[in-house]
Amino acid sequence: MAIPHTLARAARNAVQHSPILQDPAALRAPSKPQLRRYETMSLLPNGNIAETRHIAPALPLFENAFSAFTRGSLIESDHGPIAVEDLLPGDRVMTHRGEAEQVLWIGKTTLVPGRPGVGGRSHKLTRIMADSFGMQKPLGYVIAGPSARLLRTPGHLRAVSGGRPILTPVQEFQDGMNIIETAPPTPVDLFHLCLPKHSVIRVGGLEFETYHPGVNALRMISHAMRSIYLNIFGHINELSEFGPQVYARAGEGEIDALSA
Repeated sequence: MAIPHTLARAARNAVQHSPILQDPAALRAPSKPQLRRYETMSLLPNGNIAETRHIAPALPLFENAFSAFTRGSLIESDHGPIAVEDLLPGDRVMTHRGEAEQVLWIGKTTLVPGRPGVGGRSHKLTRIMADSFGMQKPLGYVIAGPSARLLRTPGHLRAVSGGRPILTPVQEFQDGMNIIETAPPTPVDLFHLCLPKHSVIRVGGLEFETYHPGVNALRMISHAMRSIYLNIFGHINELSEFGPQVYARAGEGEIDALSA
């Protein structure tokens, strides 16, 4: 016996509007933030190293603190180049001013650059070929993470910077030839680090900034989110301990901070 049209329509409506009858995967709230694992090492006041693992939101505020340098990136230290994955808190790295500064915090996470994250945000890498910025700049190819910034002003930002050096996202230098975008489909380990103050260090012959959240990053987040964020950094207790930015920073075509 055929089901009356009105009953068939009622059955369809019941499936569409009843959470019990829907596919559980379809019930996942799209606004619920994705979580990600972050690993950190911090230098404690007594000289010990604290290693911790955190589960925190996969939001730009958190991801940017871990995704500047890829595994194998050679960071200039007072004992010569050291791969970023071999650095430990307490080691001393060289700043662009020739000073040896102690590493206080190292963050690590694993991303799949070829897979869009929450909200469609991508984590594509930037490959910089040898000599792209001049002789031995870099020494060999360098693969930088999505949150890496170079102490260099591209031509289209010189009018904005007023002729002063600024920290510019590596994506601004992509030219499709010597500096290109790459997005491997497999997991990639990414790192970032903090010194006692915001600094510029040499990585593969290029000048990259150490981590700083920026002057505007934390103004619009909740108190709870701020606590989760601060808990990631074992070497500080307050946001003010990040200190001022050493140089102005370019972001999305605008400078978001004045030079210290």
